[in-house]
This record gives sequence, structure tokens and C-alpha cells, in this order.
Amino acid sequence: MSVQSFELLILGSSAATPTANRNPTAQLLNIAERFFLIDCGEGTQMQMRKYKARFQSINHVFISHLHGDHFYGLPGFLASMHLLGRKNELTIYGPKELEEIINLLHKHSDTYLNYPLKFVYTQNLTKQLIFEDEKVEVYSLPLKHRIATTGYLFKEKPLPRNIDKYKLEKLNVSFAEIHKLKLGLDAIDNNGNTIKNIDLTIDPPNSRSYAFCSDTKFFEELAQDIKDVDLLYHESTFLEEKKDRAKQTFHSTAKQAAEMAVLANTKKLLLGHFSARYGNLEEFLNEAKSIYPNTELATEGQLFSL
Repeated sequence: MSVQSFELLILGSSAATPTANRNPTAQLLNIAERFFLIDCGEGTQMQMRKYKARFQSINHVFISHLHGDHFYGLPGFLASMHLLGRKNELTIYGPKELEEIINLLHKHSDTYLNYPLKFVYTQNLTKQLIFEDEKVEVYSLPLKHRIATTGYLFKEKPLPRNIDKYKLEKLNVSFAEIHKLKLGLDAIDNNGNTIKNIDLTIDPPNSRSYAFCSDTKFFEELAQDIKDVDLLYHESTFLEEKKDRAKQTFHSTAKQAAEMAVLANTKKLLLGHFSARYGNLEEFLNEAKSIYPNTELATEGQLFSL
């Protein structure tokens, strides 16, 4: 039984400023060989080189908001794609003002890309479907930060049912009827007999999902938008000792990220967006695990597979 890929590569885990070993926010998500770049902080393309990510496989870039640590790497990334000979369209999802910024940079640097750019504007008022193909759905999620900010929910569409090959060998069924079985329908064999779907197929693996939530203060309503998600990335800029600072800056603590994981019935929690003031990230892990044990640190080079 084959299962399509669902992998998340962490390219950057730092908050507003980078450190010697932590870069600003960037992640690369692969679902069924669709590669989605999520945020693009400074140095993202260097991280992609380091971890051998394929530039030209990326057709969709998702920017959460217009604080520099989440998009300052984008202009350089776009230029490198041009220099590498890209021809295919690239779609960028983010605030409307992002298109204005990119166009202004290109205007004053006399830059003309070899490939078309398409912008899809996000809004941070309601959950909204912003991308869909035959394998994947992507939703924008309203977050609560100092400026308009969206999270993203990536959902794998239900996989086709699996044929029980041992039972199929005993029956005389055309390829067209086999396709119907994969869709969950009953089939007719070459003798005109009806074959019940349940008698010849196996349930497919459960569809998987990933929610990206950075930057945001803790607010319980978010849990409804990401309910039962398999993998949750939730910012944890501060430890609980700095919860007043987190509230003031519209960020979250590791404890609050864990509380969100519980509220949303998440299967696994990833912590990231760590303030540069912290060197020992194990404190974040300990704080979150005291509430939600299945927690890991989303640090550079980590690959999470579902």
C-alpha cells in the first residue's frame, strides 16, 4: 500500500533577529511532490542550498505577514529563480501590500523576471480556501498579531480506496470498473454481476494535515480552525516567565502553544520562532511537554514526516 509524501523541512526557527545557529522563519512542505515554501526570512535560499532543497520544484510561496523576519528573503529568492532559468509561473500568497513591495523593488532595480508572478491576496478575518488541486487544499487562518497576519492549514485530500489484489485476481473486472472501485463505487464484472465495493477494497490511510501558526498571541478561537490537525507548528517566542512581554508584543509562550495543542486535539506539536535572548531551547521543550507531551522543537534541518 503506497502512501504519498508528506514532509516538513525546517529552514529557520528564530524570531525577529537571527542568531549564530538560528535563521528567521522559513519552512518547506512537501505533499505528494507539491512543494510549498512557507515564509521566507532572510537567508532562506542559503538554507535551501544547505539542506539540498529543490528551488525549481517550488510553485507556491505562502507569506504570513509583512514583518521582515518572515519575508525579507523573498526578493533574493525570486531573483535567484530568475538567474537559474525559471520559466514556470510562481504564485505568492500573502497580504495585498506584498505585491506593491515586490513591484517597487523590481521597478527601482530595473528587474524583469523571466517567469510570471501571480499574487493571491490573503485576509485575516475568516478562514478561507486559497488553493486547491486534486491532491491538496490550503486554507488561510486568521491570527492575532500587531499587523494583519494569517496562518495556513494544509490538508491532504482523501486518498483513493485500495484494491485487494488477491481478491481481484479471482474476478473478471475491466480497468474502467477498477477505477470505479477506487472511487468508492460498486463495480460490474464482465459477466454482469455487481461487486460490492466493500468486498474488494481496503480503506485508504487517513488524510493528513499541517497547520502553520506564526506569529500570534494565544486566543482560544484558533483551536476551532485547526481542530484535529495532525501536525501543528505554533510560535513560542517566549517562555512563560515572559508572558507579559508575550502579551504586549502579540506573541505566545511555549506553555500557551501547548495549551493550543490540547484545545485543538493536535496529534503532534512543533515549537518555533524562538526569541534570540534564549540560548538553551530545552527549556521551551520542558515547559510545553509538562502540558502536551508529544512536542518537539522545530529547529534548522529537522525533517518531520507524517
